[in-house]
Amino acid sequence: MKQKIKAVIYDCDGVMFDSFEANFAFYTQIIERFGKSPLDRDDRETMRILHTYCNKDVLEYLFAGDDRMPEVRKFSASIDYRKLFPLMAMEAGLKETLEALHGKVELAVCTNRASSMDYLLESFGLDRFFSCVMTAGKVANPKPHPEPLFKVLDQFGLSPAEALFVGDSDVDRRAAEGAGVPFVAYRGDLPGLARIDHHLDLLRLL
Repeated sequence: MKQKIKAVIYDCDGVMFDSFEANFAFYTQIIERFGKSPLDRDDRETMRILHTYCNKDVLEYLFAGDDRMPEVRKFSASIDYRKLFPLMAMEAGLKETLEALHGKVELAVCTNRASSMDYLLESFGLDRFFSCVMTAGKVANPKPHPEPLFKVLDQFGLSPAEALFVGDSDVDRRAAEGAGVPFVAYRGDLPGLARIDHHLDLLRLL
């Protein structure tokens, strides 16, 4: 490797997978169950939140001030997200990039998903690449807090400068900044070490 990068950490939604339709369908089920107004695809702020924040934060946003929150959380937890996997598509070049990096650097996932990530990796045949899968369910403070990235670094025994975090949202960027990990923006105009439009572009940075 050209640089002293020893680990590449990936966000999931919007980076590894196009999961917009799956996430939209997931939260639509909850909205409909509790008789709330339908989600508006043109509401950019709501779409950003449901696609980048952890489930707990999304539900607090969608049901702000609603005293049915315990019921909402219970129903949300009962949904089998695996049934939504057919709505997801792996990003082009991801598997080829992981094949090229595997065995040369540590590979990790750092996501605000909670319980579905292991199943998702297995379903798409990616589980063999990742030696660390950090989810919102494994931390007290999900992204944009840096805690998930710190836990990944601790597991690998690395300093922040020895890793890269590939993300697509300001939530990812803020987590990287807080942890001191160089940030690579995937298909977005976010400040960071670099911007890539295709997964294979990452190989030129390493």
